[in-house]
Amino acid sequence: MNRLQQLYKDYAGHAPACCEEIVGSGSNRQYYRLSDADGKSVIGVVGTSRDENHAFVYLSRHFTLRKLPVPRVLAVSDDGLCYLQTDLGSRSLFDALKAGREAGGRYNVYEKNLLRRTIALLPEVQIRGGRGLDFSQCYPQAEMDKTNVLFDLNYFKYCFLKATGLDFHELKLEASFQLMAKDLTEEKNDAFLYRDFQARNVMLDAADKPYFIDFQGGRRGSVQYDVASFLWQASAQYSPELRQELIDVYIQSMKQFVEVDEARFRRRLQLFVLFRLLQVLGAYGFRGYFEQKKYFLESIPPAMQSLRDLLAEGVCPYPYLSQVLQDLVDMPRFAVAQPVPVVRSDGYKTTDNNPYKPHPTDGPATFSKFDGKGPLRVRVFSFSFHKGIPADESGNGGGYVFDCRSTHNPGRYEPYKKLTGLDEPVIRFLEDDGEILTFLESVYRLADAHVSRFIQRGFTDLMFSFGCTGGQHRSVYCAQHLAEYIHQKYGVEVEIFHREQQIRQTLKARP
Repeated sequence: MNRLQQLYKDYAGHAPACCEEIVGSGSNRQYYRLSDADGKSVIGVVGTSRDENHAFVYLSRHFTLRKLPVPRVLAVSDDGLCYLQTDLGSRSLFDALKAGREAGGRYNVYEKNLLRRTIALLPEVQIRGGRGLDFSQCYPQAEMDKTNVLFDLNYFKYCFLKATGLDFHELKLEASFQLMAKDLTEEKNDAFLYRDFQARNVMLDAADKPYFIDFQGGRRGSVQYDVASFLWQASAQYSPELRQELIDVYIQSMKQFVEVDEARFRRRLQLFVLFRLLQVLGAYGFRGYFEQKKYFLESIPPAMQSLRDLLAEGVCPYPYLSQVLQDLVDMPRFAVAQPVPVVRSDGYKTTDNNPYKPHPTDGPATFSKFDGKGPLRVRVFSFSFHKGIPADESGNGGGYVFDCRSTHNPGRYEPYKKLTGLDEPVIRFLEDDGEILTFLESVYRLADAHVSRFIQRGFTDLMFSFGCTGGQHRSVYCAQHLAEYIHQKYGVEVEIFHREQQIRQTLKARP
């Protein structure tokens, strides 16, 4: 810390008036905001690796010469362990997207525009940034090669696959890994692979212009890796439709610099998505199975569902690896349980796969005529209480009716009277107020319990209805959000009915 303050004094000509540590870095590098008496600040960095620091300093200066949106290095200590860079503020893209994440991946127009703007700039860093770059300056190596890929694939094998107890043929799996490593690294170019391209590493200035940080681990490599890292980050909960839209934006931006074979790009992107998922499972296995960290253990089921979805799309071109992965997702510990009926001697059907735990003297539960019929279809309505609650056409008579009238009503204000809960001004009104998000948190908890249990038992129909005064603003917003939340999380078919607007939409079940 004293060295950093001395570096600042040498740079600015005076000691800093304020020195504030910035928490939250995932590495062992320490970050500080150093300010003068007028409030002008810079960021000071203290690292433990001269080579890593050198890589950042070199890359930053190279990107700055290319006029790319990165922090500019202002001063470096003689021992190379400290440096100063421009202060890009405290607001990251991850922070700016918080409301969309908390709404279950329901991003509004403003948030989607931030994502478009960010991913449109990525090719500039990858292609323009790669031009004239001395990759030998990168840390810890110059390019992503087969050794890198095989290290991560074996990390998955030893830290996750073996920990599950699944039986597999080591040599056949290794052969698949070798083929995958060859395919992932076959495309030779001078593009800069960011390697840690994620929303936390994008800062936004006052005008919402994105700036890129923490690129010190970058190297030469395939551009699809960064796209997969950014768009398939689990916590972001991007919908398939939004992902495809952002891929289109990326490709159009890339075409400004190089020719793009779109079909080939998309095929290779799928392979990198699979690779990134295996990397993630390796980390979850180590942190969860071996270190017994709860967060990582809880992250495994959604990651396995993502793997199940990828396999259903046929993205794995290696037969043996594909079979191993399919066996993995089909393991009882990961598979979605389905009730199995058994006929007793008295004619009653029972099931040993009862989701409840009865007392031993109760005996097996009888098998309902509604069990095991699946798949589940969820219907979500918005309506006006003045015109009555929507009728249940399924005959089940089940589900929920929620009254949204306890929340702030945009319909009482002139600018919103002719709009609905699907329109951006109304969405922003409701989300800025925040009351509607708190309301939906409780709804999501009820929906999660109901949907997961209905899937488990193989039920076919579930209905949610949201009512408000006119069936135009709050109820429409809530119905749309819950429908997209359920579809994104569970992959079941969801039908949306905005009754008063005569709008119907079907979100098809994922295979």
